[in-house]
Amino acid sequence: MGTVTRGFLLAGVCLALAGCWRDDGSDAEVSRAAAGPDLRPDEVARAKEAAGSEIIRDLQARRSVLAPGSSFDQVAGSVLAAYSRSAEADLLSARLRAEAASKNWLPRVGPNISLTSLSDLVSQLIVEQVLFDNGRKKAERDFAKADVEVAAVTLAEDVNGRVFEALSLYLDAAQARERLVLERRTLEDMSHFEWIMSERVKGGVSDMSDLNILRSRLAEIREVMAGQQEAEATALAELNAMAARPLGGVTGLSEVPVDAGSVQSLDVLRAMAEAERDTAEAVMARAGFLPGLTAGGTVGNGDTSFGLNLRSEQLLGLGTGAQLKAVDADKEAAKRRRAQADEDSNRVVQRLEGQLSALSRQVGEASTLRDTAKANLDLFQAQYDAGQRDVMDVVGVYETFAQRQARALALKYELALARLELARHLGVLAEGSRI
Repeated sequence: MGTVTRGFLLAGVCLALAGCWRDDGSDAEVSRAAAGPDLRPDEVARAKEAAGSEIIRDLQARRSVLAPGSSFDQVAGSVLAAYSRSAEADLLSARLRAEAASKNWLPRVGPNISLTSLSDLVSQLIVEQVLFDNGRKKAERDFAKADVEVAAVTLAEDVNGRVFEALSLYLDAAQARERLVLERRTLEDMSHFEWIMSERVKGGVSDMSDLNILRSRLAEIREVMAGQQEAEATALAELNAMAARPLGGVTGLSEVPVDAGSVQSLDVLRAMAEAERDTAEAVMARAGFLPGLTAGGTVGNGDTSFGLNLRSEQLLGLGTGAQLKAVDADKEAAKRRRAQADEDSNRVVQRLEGQLSALSRQVGEASTLRDTAKANLDLFQAQYDAGQRDVMDVVGVYETFAQRQARALALKYELALARLELARHLGVLAEGSRI
């Protein structure tokens, strides 16, 4: 019987022993439950991840709050089509590490390298199977699984962050464009007042100082218009640099219905995954200080040996007790970081919801004030036509109306941005199944 054949037989014996000692057949159960007969291999892998991870299931089940076909959805789709997805490479790497760790309970087989006789490299094999390791191998699998979850949350954060950044630029461009329309209308009306005042000055009815005031206001309006044109061009240029196609033709705002109580925030999911990973790392560290049982042997040169070994990964010393206590403290710290993440996320949600409530109220009030200013302007215009008001009286009321219009416009976009910020925090700007 050859060396390799005897090696496989020895590995089979070790594997049988491992089957008697191994207490977590859940991975196989999950794999059988998740792998349907009609799924592709990549779909089977994702299904296995989702079946074994509450966090992965949560991320995959998330639905985007952006209405399909809306302006916001068009922007999001375009920037995601051009996304390099650097975090996706990290997720793939974590998946491969988890796949490797899922088989860490199998026997290890390798050559026996001797410094005195290099011929032993080919003729002798070592087979080793861990029978009891104080939970280290299982903790390694848990660590790799949690590492995948952390990478998945990171990918979701990156995708939602990219969509939020793109939509913020889109809002900047849209607000500048709409403000420019208002300022053009204001410029036309103020130019009409300036012409009237110029004629009155020529006729000696009005003073030159009033005309200078109007011309100064016109210069200020032109300056604002130039700034809005530059702001629109800059935001669109940056947005188009992120997108797969030009987005200058996309217009309008979309509704973003966000329910803060429907899902957990990405910060909380990250804290959950990191707590699981830190706990698994602490278990691995603790197992390294305790003795474990392995079975193994050597095959080669016509000689086969087999036995049980009791060994520890690290040497024990006077500080071992303190190190074990430090490991337990690390596990407790992981739990507390999770609780702190819940508190921090809840504070952010409460702040954003309060901001949304305040902005909604301010938008309503600004609209009312704008309408009131328009009614006053119409009244003053009628009184001016009847000869009861001076031109500068009408100009003053008109400027108040223009300011109210600009304020209402700014609040409208602040409200839209706040909704997007809350959606980004909750991770519902992008479809989870597509990420």
